[in-house]
Amino acid sequence: MLDGSRVAEGDVLIGLPSSGPHSNGYSLIRKVLAVTGADLNQPCGETTLADALLAPTRIYVKSLLPLLRDAESGVHGLCHITGGGLTENLPRVYGEDLAAEIDTTSWTPAPVFQWIRAGGNIELREMYRTFNNGVGMVLMVEATKADAVIARLQAAGEAPWVMGRMVRRTGEGVILL
Repeated sequence: MLDGSRVAEGDVLIGLPSSGPHSNGYSLIRKVLAVTGADLNQPCGETTLADALLAPTRIYVKSLLPLLRDAESGVHGLCHITGGGLTENLPRVYGEDLAAEIDTTSWTPAPVFQWIRAGGNIELREMYRTFNNGVGMVLMVEATKADAVIARLQAAGEAPWVMGRMVRRTGEGVILL
């Protein structure tokens, strides 16, 4: 079992994409829909706005379970990004002496998140507090094993990317760069 006690300074943060809002932030989404009067049939990326908003939550167990069963995989922590977005979920996984330093340019949020932000005139910090912004799962992995974990995730059909690292905390528990 991962309890976060192994997460350490220098661990690499590996992101896995979400399928959409993952059932979070829908009070705010409903408000944005009401304010904008949006047509749910309008295009949103490669689908409609309705389909983008209602995409089922991704379940990561099939691709993660082999890594978790391997005591030598180097996976020290996992965080499913749900209500509370990146800034509130990640600190629940590691101790008060650490912070997740996230390179927000390492991925492009899906069009649905861009629509939500623009339609609701929502500040970026609030987007990271409320939504996953395209990051459905974050793995905290020993730096020397990150490439191997990425390769195993790719072989399992995932599209992982390095999104940051764990650093010594000097302020907030999540640092957005």
